[in-house]
Amino acid sequence: MKTVGIIGGLGPETTSEFYLNIIFSSYKKTKKARPEIIIASVPLPYKIERDAIIDNKGVDRCIPFLINTAKRLEKAGVDFIVMPCNSLHVFIKEIRNAVDVPVLSIIEETANFLKKNNLSKVGIISTSVTVQSKLYENAFKKLGIIYETPDEFQQVRINKFILNLVNGIKNNKDRQGLIHIIDSFKKKNVDCVVLACTDLQLLIPKHPTLKIFDTTKIFVNSTVEYLLK
Repeated sequence: MKTVGIIGGLGPETTSEFYLNIIFSSYKKTKKARPEIIIASVPLPYKIERDAIIDNKGVDRCIPFLINTAKRLEKAGVDFIVMPCNSLHVFIKEIRNAVDVPVLSIIEETANFLKKNNLSKVGIISTSVTVQSKLYENAFKKLGIIYETPDEFQQVRINKFILNLVNGIKNNKDRQGLIHIIDSFKKKNVDCVVLACTDLQLLIPKHPTLKIFDTTKIFVNSTVEYLLK
């Protein structure tokens, strides 16, 4: 069994959930041993974090922190690296170029999952960074997947939901607000809605008619598959 290194995302609760899901998913597939996991939390200053989430400003300031963290994991002896944060995948090329071990992409794994399940039109809910950098648009174009995004007003609300979650604040008002935004995708005739921000899983939204896929769960399954190769 390989050793996986996790670059801790902006939300510590998300990273811990990701870790636990890997443990439980691995156990379902094999009971020989627990997977070896090394977590490195990115020491990102709160001001940079807030500027990136709310204003999509100064995001490049994250790069040195991410590269240093990836190098620490490589020195610790991991076989591959994962990063349970969609927005930070803006810099996956820089991270991949900085280390010799493979770095899996939550964007690529999600796109492959949707294609495999014949989902051709998808609603995406994510941070402004993810939307404006066209991370999913570029990955989807290669596979012939169309996607829809929230309008500007909805995006502002989503950013606030995410910032609350990163700061450990979960409330029913935000959950209902997210469900209302998801409901608006029905008019766009999407096959499903993807939560392309790993923190949003903490609100656990449900919809009576639209399928909702969490990129975290998709990435957990891909990580476990790679672990057990």
